[in-house]
Amino acid sequence: MSLKISVLLENHLAKRRHNSPRLISRPGLCLLIDDGQDRLLFDTGPDDSFLKNAQNMGIDLSTLTATLLSHGHYDHCGGVPWLPENTRIICHPAISQPRFAALTVAGIKVKFKKLSIDVDYSRFIQEPTSTPVNISSRFMWSGEISTPSPKAYGVLGDPAQSTDYIQDEGVLIYKSAQGLVIITGCGHKGIINIVRHCQKITGITRIHAIVGGLHLRSASPWALWKIRRFLRKENPTYIFACHCTGWWGKLWLPSLHSPATGEVVTIPE
Repeated sequence: MSLKISVLLENHLAKRRHNSPRLISRPGLCLLIDDGQDRLLFDTGPDDSFLKNAQNMGIDLSTLTATLLSHGHYDHCGGVPWLPENTRIICHPAISQPRFAALTVAGIKVKFKKLSIDVDYSRFIQEPTSTPVNISSRFMWSGEISTPSPKAYGVLGDPAQSTDYIQDEGVLIYKSAQGLVIITGCGHKGIINIVRHCQKITGITRIHAIVGGLHLRSASPWALWKIRRFLRKENPTYIFACHCTGWWGKLWLPSLHSPATGEVVTIPE
């Protein structure tokens, strides 16, 4: 059995071949994951681009097992209004928190860009959870990922304007015969923390593949060196790094591939 991942939306387009469909790229992520039994949509990008791309790729999204939302940033859950009626949505309870990018000026946090989006979930079957959930015999939702030293990413909405540590970020886990396949949205929690969390909650140490955003666009050389050393030790068979990994991060990571919008990735057992 193989895991098939169709990239319905990513920051970049795959090179267009003769007679291939015209697709849309947007900053964001949307993956359709299919193991032959379950069909899961992971994130939805910022708008309806994922749906248009699916139609042009000949992919039917009416028979989804569930949709997973990695966190509440607009480029990952902005496409929710275009999901089929009564879609099962698994996400963190805090996914709808208003959040903003911010600068600190004279000790005061100043908001300058809204990162969340107002989504009406009433048409869907929403299953909010901060703890791990088994979706099927092989698929698992990570729940909230704790980190020893959480990193700040802007502020939450009024009135508190408290620091936003992306508490709601989670990942999708597939238990393959060769080890874990870990699918990330942005990877704000850090890929080392994410991998260790997944190993802990599954009891499986072997990592078969890592897929998704790794949030390394502004990582320091020291941080990248630690990640590179960690990944070499874990030795995943595949690394498919996309979305917000950044060219700087990709330069440092060993043996990775960067899938683009319209590409279909197959991960064999």
